[in-house]
Amino acid sequence: MAKTFIDKDHIENLLIEAKRASDAEINRSLDKAERFEGLNHREIAALLASENPAHLERINAIAWNIKRHIYGNRIVLFAPLYVSDYCVNKCVYCTYNYNHQFNRRILSQEEVREEVRILEAMGHKRLALEAGENDSVCPIDYIVECMKTIYAMKFENGEIRRVNVNIAATTAENYRKLREVGIGTYILFQETYHQPTYEKAHTAGPKRNYAYHLTAFDRAHEAGVDDVGGGVLFGLADPYFEVLALMIHNEHLEERFGVGFHTISMPRLCPGVGVDLDNFPNLVDDETFAKIVAIIRIAVPFTGMILSTRESHEMRKRLLKLGISQISAGSSVEVGGYAKRRRNEEVNPQFFVNDERPALSIIKELMDDGYIPSFCTACYRMGRTGDRFMSLAKSGQIKNVCLPNALTTLAEYAIDYGDEEFKAKAKAAIEREIPGILNERIRSRTIENVEKIRQGGRDFYI
Repeated sequence: MAKTFIDKDHIENLLIEAKRASDAEINRSLDKAERFEGLNHREIAALLASENPAHLERINAIAWNIKRHIYGNRIVLFAPLYVSDYCVNKCVYCTYNYNHQFNRRILSQEEVREEVRILEAMGHKRLALEAGENDSVCPIDYIVECMKTIYAMKFENGEIRRVNVNIAATTAENYRKLREVGIGTYILFQETYHQPTYEKAHTAGPKRNYAYHLTAFDRAHEAGVDDVGGGVLFGLADPYFEVLALMIHNEHLEERFGVGFHTISMPRLCPGVGVDLDNFPNLVDDETFAKIVAIIRIAVPFTGMILSTRESHEMRKRLLKLGISQISAGSSVEVGGYAKRRRNEEVNPQFFVNDERPALSIIKELMDDGYIPSFCTACYRMGRTGDRFMSLAKSGQIKNVCLPNALTTLAEYAIDYGDEEFKAKAKAAIEREIPGILNERIRSRTIENVEKIRQGGRDFYI
């Protein structure tokens, strides 16, 4: 096996040792988490190993407290945009597996525009660009062209303001190209950190190279992309092993570059065409998954946590209370899927989604549950990325921009995309939340920005 900063034996031994952790040790770790100090991977191991209901109750309470104090009641919204399903990899968990026979597509730039028009009409301002790995059909220059196309589109109600990118591990030179065209966050799932499982799951193709995939974020940082988002596909290997490895990866980035993951995504293995869940012995049940979400939340309190429509409506509601800060809405996980859905054409998604509600329904429910849907992208355009973002987050100053910007984007959304019922709810929510902006100058500016939006202006942010 390749020698990397992920030591399989160390992690496995730590999980065994962690079962002997005393209540006193665990409570010291939870005291630390309660102070928003985060946890190291050894402390996390003990929490994962504990089966004491009192420990889990306290973990959940701290997770909710962190969510409330650091993120408030804001939930960031995004949507995926799949542009190509050509792939040279043979991954056992993926519909795009090279061996699977179906009519593959890569979108023309006009088709990209069609998808973006539909997404913008839903109210989305933040997209996650997704593509399979096939450099001959879908090279980095194509991804760059797609980003340029998206950023160039202007609508009556604004534009897509941030494009995150989730594509295969690549070179520092290619990451520089993404940075030059304005990438938001570079997202890459390790899928599994357990190398023997990784090699069984990736039977052929460039993705089979575990070490190259694992060090992608190092190359991204070296190229100046300082906002990176990690994750694993829960269900491939022992989930506790994955959590510890994910946290060790975060520690590696903090030690080497001064900043860890900007976001951590929490996908669970889902069925798809050619993917039978009976072939995967490490599927994660709901209770274990909820425990993992809460532990990651208290371990890295200032890192955003993302949940997609892989999860059911009920599970998404539950996990929002345990630390999830960003969700997708109205998603299609298919190349050209938004246009196909509009035309009622047959679909071939990468996986079968579990929450198929329209974006407006999801956003309305967030409002009914007391959350503030946020479409803010200001930090990226103001240069608040990487360690600059984390320093603001850890000092508590990020609240001075996040809530005001969430409220102005909610005002925009309500006017441009909401029905009368939603407009009334948004107006009441904004009036309720504005007194919570403690800085008088920023509070006054937020009130002014909301009024400017109501008068027809757009895209005001702090």
